[in-house]
Amino acid sequence: MPTSDNPPFPSALRLFSAGVIIVLIVGAGLFFAPALVKPRWPWPVTPFSARFLGGFYTAEMAVMAALFFWNRWSPGRLVLVMAFIFTVIVSAVSLINLGYFNFGRKATWLWFLVYFGSVAVSGLFLWRARARPSAKGVTSSPAWRGYMLAEAVILGLYGFGMLLFPLMVSSTWPWPVDPFHAQVYSAIFLAGAGGTYLVWKSAPREELLVLALAQFLVGLLSILGLVITDAAVHRIDWTAAATLGWLALFGWIGISGAFKLYTAYRYFGSQSAA
Repeated sequence: MPTSDNPPFPSALRLFSAGVIIVLIVGAGLFFAPALVKPRWPWPVTPFSARFLGGFYTAEMAVMAALFFWNRWSPGRLVLVMAFIFTVIVSAVSLINLGYFNFGRKATWLWFLVYFGSVAVSGLFLWRARARPSAKGVTSSPAWRGYMLAEAVILGLYGFGMLLFPLMVSSTWPWPVDPFHAQVYSAIFLAGAGGTYLVWKSAPREELLVLALAQFLVGLLSILGLVITDAAVHRIDWTAAATLGWLALFGWIGISGAFKLYTAYRYFGSQSAA
């Protein structure tokens, strides 16, 4: 992509991305090594919540790695918008629920430092580039635009439901979810809705790849985490309507990500051939 159309960000953002990736490695440990990370987490987490959060942080780590690798307006615009939405919501929810946190742990102070810092950094770079148009992308077909808009609306409505009516919406999850965790989870869906909305009309190739990778990993690791955790604790009713609905939701997110990856691959192939 031409530099004039997709200028680089300052090196400071790459340094910030590297720092966030290091922190996210710890969060990903909730999925890959929960016994090691859970006792050091800023608040108590159940086995299912630990793996779910760990799966999301693994996906977020991949997204931040893309920003570190490219460090340009595309996919930086997408990554920063999604990061800003996620960190603003989680920061606000954390402040409202301070009773959940153990301030005797250094991890708690690091949590607030990282989240407040992420809000400030992502917000600052987005504000500075607010007048810049999106990078040149693939013009979507009417069917694709319709699907992407519908996806953004569904994710957004579900996210707002989790945020505003946490008890009601989280009651449809396979494991018990308290209001605090439901509101934290809402940020995942709202960030996904924001990212999808950004590319629903035209998708710069890097942004489509990053969004696709994020959705694919969130869907795959959420379901995989549920299976692995239940194999140890045996708490999930796999025939319950709530479980089947949850599996359908995250299966759809993962498949949607895989389809976007395929679409991006076709685009790359056509560009290479040209």
